[in-house]
Amino acid sequence: MPSNRVVKVRSSGDSVSAQEMRDGIAAIQQELKVSPGFPEAVEKAAADAAADPRLPGLDRTDIELVTIDPESARDLDQAMHIERDPDHPGGYVVHYAIADVAAFVTAGDPVDVEANRRGETLYGADSKIPLHPTVLSEGAASLLPDEVRPALLWTIKVDETGEGTDVKVERALVKSRAKLSYEGVQADLDAGRAGELIGLLKEVGELRLAREAARGGVSLPLPEQDLVESAEGHWDLEFRRLTPVESWNAQISLLTGMAAASLMVYARVGILRTLPPADPRDVQRLHRTARALGIEWPAEQLYPDFIRTLDPSRPTHAAMVVACTRLMRGAGYVTFNGELPELAQHSALASEYAHVTAPLRRLADRYAGEVCVALCAGTEVPDWVLAAMVGLPDTMSESGRRANQYENAIVDLCEAELLSERVGQSFSAVVVEISEKDRTKGDVTIEDPAIEASVAGDAELPLGEEVTVELVRADPLARKVAFRLA
Repeated sequence: MPSNRVVKVRSSGDSVSAQEMRDGIAAIQQELKVSPGFPEAVEKAAADAAADPRLPGLDRTDIELVTIDPESARDLDQAMHIERDPDHPGGYVVHYAIADVAAFVTAGDPVDVEANRRGETLYGADSKIPLHPTVLSEGAASLLPDEVRPALLWTIKVDETGEGTDVKVERALVKSRAKLSYEGVQADLDAGRAGELIGLLKEVGELRLAREAARGGVSLPLPEQDLVESAEGHWDLEFRRLTPVESWNAQISLLTGMAAASLMVYARVGILRTLPPADPRDVQRLHRTARALGIEWPAEQLYPDFIRTLDPSRPTHAAMVVACTRLMRGAGYVTFNGELPELAQHSALASEYAHVTAPLRRLADRYAGEVCVALCAGTEVPDWVLAAMVGLPDTMSESGRRANQYENAIVDLCEAELLSERVGQSFSAVVVEISEKDRTKGDVTIEDPAIEASVAGDAELPLGEEVTVELVRADPLARKVAFRLA
């Protein structure tokens, strides 16, 4: 599941405020020197590669794969099929096809160089800065329906408890039978007209969620934040919760990432996604945020168990889930070839884990997938992969920093637009953090609208206490929102 905030904008598109949003997003892209466009040489190399991919000899187009994504998505990394395991009653066989970027991109070519510069696709308020040119990411490399595509085909056996028992990955030609949407699949399931595949996805997804809880892990059910413009041109903040189908689908991706990590850890070579244990100060801050939002969090209840009590269909609970992304700070990548790194686990998942399921949108996945293909084939990891692994953590760290800057700037713009007509009004809030340098300054969580913002007072702020604050600034042009203790 994503650990970043997903913000969408719904508007008529021709109002003054909607134009302000478009202008604001363009300004952010200019400031950060990011662009959805690519240099001419990169576009040409991508078009040439799209016309002449390296195709594998293995044909698995017999597997009736489907993709499940947002309705508008075109960059389709994953296609899935699940069946009952004929050799083990109660077990399952998961086929998970992942777009084979290396079938189109060669180390050192213009597309590869540009992808290493970008690191990942950037998202925010319906804008997208893609990792690869769309002729590949939304065309020739995407697992679009009824198209034969090269893929890394994962076959994972899962027992009756949801535990993965066997894994292999190999290059193969595949063909997706349908492009399904989360909302459509959920509607079919709720109406009782979903087919066997979706029923098996539900079974495996729920088993994996139970195993996650048992080992002390947690996946953030991060809702979409929708900034919605009314007919009168006013903005409101709504939250769209994840459907159960999205949670089950995410568990298949996590299953694959854990299987990949197990292959690489056993072989002592690869790329892991890591996260250190949460800072107790961040957990204490989240307790104060829960209080601000009116959510009960008993002191003895562990963070993963608390997350599982939240219902993201409720705006305050959704805001709490968003606030919990703070505990994902410090996530990174580590590469190894020989000794295992000191920090090898992803603390939120309580497991070793690797990113391998989104190579169209995230650079590291291409290299991790290549390591796993080589390990399963019993061949040496390609030299171009080993060479790139040396600097990959720094590359992904820089791209993650840029993605956070882009995301935060978009959120700041949306919140300033949301509050721009409410300057001078008072709001109920709780002080969730105080600056160590100046204890008259800090952060508050507002209950309605459910946001965090900076606050200043004339004396030391009362940490953890309920306060009344006045909105003194909401400037979309500067992307600044500020409150003062009333």
